[in-house]
Amino acid sequence: MAGSVEPQELERVRALLARVRAEGRDALTAPEGKIVADVYGIVVPGEELARDVDEAVAHADRLGGPVVLKIVSPDILHKTDAGGVVVGVSGPAEVRAAFCRIVENAKAYAPEARIDGVQVQQLVPPGQEVIIGAVTDPTFGKVVAFGLGGVLVEVLKDITFRLAPVTADEALSMLDSIGAAEILRGVRGAPAVDRWALAEQIRRVSRLVTDFPEIAEVDLNPVIAGPEGAVAADIRVILATEEVKVRRTYGREEILVSMRRLMEPRSVAVIGASNEQGKIGNSVMRNLVDGGFPGEIHPVNPRADDILGRKAYKSVTDVPGEVDVAVFAIPAKFVAAALEEVGRKGIPNAVLIPSGFAETGEQALQDEIVAIGERYGVRILGPNIYGYYSTWQDLCATFCTPYDVRGGVALTSQSGGIGMAILGFARSTKTGVSAIVGLGNKSDIDEDDLLTWFGEDPNTRCIAMHLEDLKDGRAFVEAARATVPKKPIVVLKAGRTGAGAKAAGSHTGALAGDDAVYDDILRQAGVIRAPGLKDMLEYARALPVLPTPKGDNVVIITGAGGSGVLLSDAIVDNGLSLMEIPPDLDAAFKAFIPPFGAAGNPIDITGGEPPSTYEATIRLGLEDPRIHALVLGYWHTIVTPPMVFAELTARVVAEYRERGIEKPVVASLAGDTEVEEACAYLYERGVVAYPYTTEQPVAVLGAKYRWARAAGLL
Repeated sequence: MAGSVEPQELERVRALLARVRAEGRDALTAPEGKIVADVYGIVVPGEELARDVDEAVAHADRLGGPVVLKIVSPDILHKTDAGGVVVGVSGPAEVRAAFCRIVENAKAYAPEARIDGVQVQQLVPPGQEVIIGAVTDPTFGKVVAFGLGGVLVEVLKDITFRLAPVTADEALSMLDSIGAAEILRGVRGAPAVDRWALAEQIRRVSRLVTDFPEIAEVDLNPVIAGPEGAVAADIRVILATEEVKVRRTYGREEILVSMRRLMEPRSVAVIGASNEQGKIGNSVMRNLVDGGFPGEIHPVNPRADDILGRKAYKSVTDVPGEVDVAVFAIPAKFVAAALEEVGRKGIPNAVLIPSGFAETGEQALQDEIVAIGERYGVRILGPNIYGYYSTWQDLCATFCTPYDVRGGVALTSQSGGIGMAILGFARSTKTGVSAIVGLGNKSDIDEDDLLTWFGEDPNTRCIAMHLEDLKDGRAFVEAARATVPKKPIVVLKAGRTGAGAKAAGSHTGALAGDDAVYDDILRQAGVIRAPGLKDMLEYARALPVLPTPKGDNVVIITGAGGSGVLLSDAIVDNGLSLMEIPPDLDAAFKAFIPPFGAAGNPIDITGGEPPSTYEATIRLGLEDPRIHALVLGYWHTIVTPPMVFAELTARVVAEYRERGIEKPVVASLAGDTEVEEACAYLYERGVVAYPYTTEQPVAVLGAKYRWARAAGLL
């Protein structure tokens, strides 16, 4: 059953689901669920449907051993709540009594419910209870889940998610992604579970929901896992009750063609351009002109002949030649008519700065502009945005403050306020950017379009995105997977609520909160998720600076024992590995530090040491090929002042890089305010350094390691 399902078996399942829907039901009964399980090789216990007491006795006798009896009713979804399950029944008398009790309980629980009979099922031997399931996530579509089962799944919510379908390796990775993964390996004398059998159950469920999009949720709970297999004691299949709206998609080449004209335009029209200071149209024009954009700038305003010394046009259709981008700076109510003119002119991109669309309840107005854009093939950025910057083109198409420091970081945000925080951070830290793009309502262009472009853009080395939601999670994952091997992606996902679980019909659905799904699937895509805005910006700033590590061995060299302990904690918190120092290397470090210092890892050279001790130990850390990354902890003393430490560290690191030895080096500087200047000096020279914190330098090193692993470089 490792391959795909035979066509005739697929038709069998399709006919079953059609019949269930024709009967007005949205859930399969247990016997119907077993038919689906058998087709897909999902292992379930032997079972039979008993329509009366005598059949129940006969089935129990044939199955042998203790059995489980369960009510079968298309109108009773949660059998346990209805008193419709009895476990461990043996012998004819017990079977008869259990059958009658179950039917009576069901009738009392739901008097109008149709009762098809009682399922007689083999009792699964004891083992570790886990849950395997699938849900239809509004962002990512079909998602498969795995976690601890039984009561623990609802109490601990120890569950992990992946996009369906999953490969065998992805399914196996899920077993190690829950907090209680150690239990599956066997603890306190308990045997380890059959990992391959569990992974196969996951893979087959993921294949089922992929083959049949009309299945909304699948629940195998509990699955009893043991050393010799994994058996789903119960299977629940729930059908979707409404059709999913299909979003228009664009091919990779289509995206690249339109994004190139957006990000590298030769000609820009400003609709609503103005001579009046304080108007958005005036700010956009000034930023384009004063920013030195070398292409053509065409102001459009029916009541002006000249704007900022440039000829103004009554309509965008009057502008001569080709135009790559139309920037809108007019009220929302006029946008649709102007967009029609943009479409007729054949302009491929519209940047809609105005607010007053879906974000204020005007969904119909937003739907109208989307329809116009699709009709004419105009890609829409916005509405409700601050505009965008493309620094390598000297393009500042925004009404906010200009920014022109070129670099390798591309930044996007849904929020104007966050966009300005990005701008301020970039300016204060001298972070060079390739682009800053506002996305706003994302009526059309969204993160996957920009990822596709930035992934190919030679000026972009790292991509950082603030997002509140994704319109098409699968398109984002596809674009991310294509980009991550080439450059890192950092995401700040706002909104950590579990609102998506409110209307769930299964245990899996109830646990599939928005943030839990985002967290696991962003990780599956190789994206680095930042816990906060400052973290996102610091990761984006640091990742292009740090060389890619060639292994996992991290060594701490510190002048302060307290910093060494905190840095060690940060190493563990960020999933990094403190190197176990071999005896020869330990002796080599000890040769440079005083007797009251400490080798090992951290290497504590003590605070009163001269610059030569720092230099000698840093050199050794860079020289030895067994060490892959250095974390430096500096303590401000007059013996080795901050700038002396910074200069010697930068000089030694540069010397080794010239020799072809590149390792990530990060530093934590504790001391008086002079350490701030020292950190800036180090950062500018390729050593990522921070004052007053032990957590931040290790966090950015951890982010670099996470990207290197996701990119297949470690």
